[in-house]
Amino acid sequence: MFKYFKDSYNELVHKVSWPSFPQLQSSAVVVMVASFIFAVVVLAMDLSFENVMAAIYKGLANLGR
Repeated sequence: MFKYFKDSYNELVHKVSWPSFPQLQSSAVVVMVASFIFAVVVLAMDLSFENVMAAIYKGLANLGR
């Protein structure tokens, strides 16, 4: 078990290429923008579905009168 952790540490320190801070910042911006766009799309779908369902329920309520 100790060898596993030693090898893992060695690989993370010496073999993995870590991104630079500017690369991390640009990636974070991309993720935030994509998340915002996705949230807006989900909001639009939710509002349109709510309006469609309200129209359907209103139409079904008028049929019963």
